[in-house]
Amino acid sequence: MHNLGFRDATRSGGSSTLCYNAGMHLALKRHPDSRCKAAAQIEAEIVWPQARSLVLRYCVTGKIADLRLAPITSPTRAEELWQHTCFEAFVRCSAGEPYYEFNFAPSTQWAAYRFDGYRRGMRVASDISAPAIGVQASPERFTLQVALQLDQLSSLPRNAEWRLGLSTLIEDSSGRTSYWALAHPPGKPDFHHPDCFAHKFSPT
Repeated sequence: MHNLGFRDATRSGGSSTLCYNAGMHLALKRHPDSRCKAAAQIEAEIVWPQARSLVLRYCVTGKIADLRLAPITSPTRAEELWQHTCFEAFVRCSAGEPYYEFNFAPSTQWAAYRFDGYRRGMRVASDISAPAIGVQASPERFTLQVALQLDQLSSLPRNAEWRLGLSTLIEDSSGRTSYWALAHPPGKPDFHHPDCFAHKFSPT
């Protein structure tokens, strides 16, 4: 895995707001309508290596050989990564409708989009530069790690509380998909729903 500058960190005071260099482990919940024998657990770690920089580490535990994982290739932008195994992050301001969507594939390909509101006004976030992505696999564990620069999220105000949604689509070797997120709204899986932006933080 590429070294993305993790530092030793602990959660501070039980608060739901992250501070610089503080690490936090959050479990992603499988949607109740999803079935998955290959992935037993997915956990996300959030780390702030420095101000305005966010590092995410997604860890899948299970029978990794039974997952459908795209082979590693050049870390370029690509479309429709969410049609197969994909790790996702959504960021918005607590008081606003605009948000960003990030897709990260096991291949290290990636995508970034901007929205004006819930599934509205989607367009490529062309001002986002390529994030640093690393992957690592063993028979029982797959990890994807990515570093994001929050200063590039220009449509979100800096002097406000932000919300983060983390999610994963898992495809197994049979083609069956399962949906995992910090929180799920009622009904079918929908990572864009406001309920999925479950973690609060300050960008400054």
